[in-house]
Amino acid sequence: MRKRQQSPVQTPLFVPRNVGNESEVLDKKPQFHLDLWFYFTVQNWILDFGRPIAMIVLPVEWFPLSKPSVGDYFHMAYNIITPFLLLKLIERSPKTLPISAVYICIITFVMGASIHLVGDSVNHRLILSGYQLHLSVRENPIMKDLKPETLIDSFELLYYYDESLGHLMWYVPFFIIFSLYFTGCFTRCSRDSRMPLSAWLLLGPSSLYYWYLVTEGQIFVLYIFTTFAMMATVMHKKRKGLVMDSNGLFLFYSFCIALVLISAWVAFLWNDKILRKKYPGVMYVPEPWAYYTLHIKKTP
Repeated sequence: MRKRQQSPVQTPLFVPRNVGNESEVLDKKPQFHLDLWFYFTVQNWILDFGRPIAMIVLPVEWFPLSKPSVGDYFHMAYNIITPFLLLKLIERSPKTLPISAVYICIITFVMGASIHLVGDSVNHRLILSGYQLHLSVRENPIMKDLKPETLIDSFELLYYYDESLGHLMWYVPFFIIFSLYFTGCFTRCSRDSRMPLSAWLLLGPSSLYYWYLVTEGQIFVLYIFTTFAMMATVMHKKRKGLVMDSNGLFLFYSFCIALVLISAWVAFLWNDKILRKKYPGVMYVPEPWAYYTLHIKKTP
């Protein structure tokens, strides 16, 4: 009789670095991921926050309106580098995380960021033509003389893809991955529950970026839900005698400080009647670039 051939063992595409039972994982001394947090902070400030600034500073003649702008290239780089860094962060999680959920989040993140890339690219060209971010699509002066009027519906659809659907598909998986990673940032040893000097130096830029991310992305509800989920995780782990390690403290403090900055931002613009009109309702969180086009940019 012929021997039955055994199928070759397939190696998973993604394997967490630290795999073991929960007791072994908690007994390991946690290391602060300085390289990843540093790369995250730098690329967020350059490729995300610096994207519209680069489009303002560099001459328009260098990038014709019919071709991608420098901001589009920044966005393309962000769409590649950020998922890679998120995967590397998950790799270093002391806890084995649900890989299928991670894959779905990364795929959705890339798709949402790519939708935003297209919408934001067209939106920048509209700004160069006189589009004002502090006004709605139909209230903008450049839209009032647009013929036929049904074209305005197309621009409203573009705005929906850019500011609503694109942001949801971009940021929901982004915060889910951070939440999953945070569940593994705990240790039994209270001596390991402290941040090194490098973490304290990165805390300010990281928190300030999350302020920009939440306000400009209009994702305050998602952000505050994630922050409360992290607080609940901390209290749940504390009942088991666990405390946050250096990575957990860095992420948690970044979110909490960002919440203070957002509160200060809202208080600063609380009585702005024009921005109040664009952002009605209880969740009044104006976008920084809307404030820029209203109060800082000089209209020709």
